[in-house]
Parts: sequence; C-alpha cells; structure tokens
Amino acid sequence: MIVAIAVALLIVAYLMAISAKDLIRLLISLELMFSAVFLAILPLFSISATMAFAILLVAIFTSSAELLVLITAIVITDKMRKGVEVEKVSVGGDIF
Repeated sequence: MIVAIAVALLIVAYLMAISAKDLIRLLISLELMFSAVFLAILPLFSISATMAFAILLVAIFTSSAELLVLITAIVITDKMRKGVEVEKVSVGGDIF
C-alpha cells in the first residue's frame, strides 16, 4: 500500500515536472519526487532498521544539497535573465 502511494506520488511529480512553466514549479516537483522516494523506503525499516536508517540519512542529505543548489541556481537565473521561466534557461551552460 505504501509503495503504491509512493508510485502515485512519483507519477504526479513527473507530470508536474513535464508541464512546469517556471523553475519554482520544477523545484517543487523535484522535491515531491524526493518525498516519494522517502515514502518508498519507509517499509525498509521493518526489515533492517540500521540499513534503512543509513539509506534515509543519505537520501536526506542528498535532498538538502539538491535543494540548496537549485535555489541558488534559480536566484542566479532570476538575476541574469530577469525571470524564472523555463524558456529562459539555455541548454549546454550558455551564459547569454
């Protein structure tokens, strides 16, 4: 049951990421994907608590680092491009 909810949440997050028109909504959908992963690893606590706790710590630190990097990238993009729309983001790391 928990895994089914996690898969449904992941599908919603994927659809939200595909249809996102600005970087803020894209960031929210990525965080929703991470929460689906957290929900999917929840049943591991009944099998091996120490292994599940280690995986959970790695996932939390990864999610936190990803959030900080994406917020920084959104702020820099807003200052450089005067907006946070997805269309203003170039592919390949072009500056202008």
